[in-house]
Amino acid sequence: MTLPRVDPTAKPSALKRAAVAFSMTDAGTWYVRNISPRIDPPLHRATRGRLSSVIATPVAMVTTTGARSGSERTTPLLYFSDGDDVILIASNYGKTRHPAWYHNLKANPLATLSARGRVARYRAREASGAERERLWALTERFARTYGRYKMTAGSRQIPVMVLSPVAESGES
Repeated sequence: MTLPRVDPTAKPSALKRAAVAFSMTDAGTWYVRNISPRIDPPLHRATRGRLSSVIATPVAMVTTTGARSGSERTTPLLYFSDGDDVILIASNYGKTRHPAWYHNLKANPLATLSARGRVARYRAREASGAERERLWALTERFARTYGRYKMTAGSRQIPVMVLSPVAESGES
């Protein structure tokens, strides 16, 4: 099983356009950084992945293994699809440091993702070269906020993570 596919080139609904416009404001950025990550995990559990506090955007709950602690960590992240692969952007809201989940995936590339009632295992790798550039162009088309994050991240290149489905028998 894989997550529901999200086409980054699809024309956004009026609701998604409004949500993106809000997220580009200072209040929207504050909400997405401080409130949504706290509300989404319990909301996701209660609704079996069918609701998110980030309206009209596809959110996956990404469970990684801590790079240092070895403990499971779950983070709500926007995602889109590239074929069967799930694409995650390690923007960290445009901060100058990579997010913890990125370091976790680099150290332990197996992850569990859940969205809209589906749960699946994936193996992560970082995109580079022409593949990264192609996926970054899709990212900026998918959500304008990433262009803003790119500008505020300083000299840090925002990583693009490609998560490929893992067959049930091939997890080791």
